[in-house]
Amino acid sequence: MKAQMLLKLIRFWPPYLGAGVRVVSASADLRAIEVEMNLRFWNKNYVGTHFGGSLYSMVDPFLMLMLMENLGRDYVVWDKSASIRFKKPGRGRVRAVVQIDQVRIDEIRAGADQGPKVEPEFLIQILNDASEVVAEVSKVLHVRRAQNSGPKTPAP
Repeated sequence: MKAQMLLKLIRFWPPYLGAGVRVVSASADLRAIEVEMNLRFWNKNYVGTHFGGSLYSMVDPFLMLMLMENLGRDYVVWDKSASIRFKKPGRGRVRAVVQIDQVRIDEIRAGADQGPKVEPEFLIQILNDASEVVAEVSKVLHVRRAQNSGPKTPAP
């Protein structure tokens, strides 16, 4: 699966390499991805906590990638908007699990099949080692059927 290879190579992607973001695990069906980031001198902000841009970047690309792989080539998936709300200073190691279950994937597929587009919203929590919420990332994606995807048929 090309997505699995991408996840292995993403550690060398400059924003992740520079921030110290690491993909810890990914499910074979690409419905769950765990990432983590240790606090280092190069990803600290002025007050000695995790730089907010690094916190956001650690979860940024995954929902789009996960939906693209799980919906297939008959659908177009784009990031539409995102926001981050900081809850607590991030110190030490932080982690997040980005996940989407099959029921949600089926709902998104059905919405895109029945209308011109669907714009699902997701909430991802970034946690510290004490499992306290450091930040919450809200993402909205844009999903529609591809122009040349043929007749709308139910998923198997």
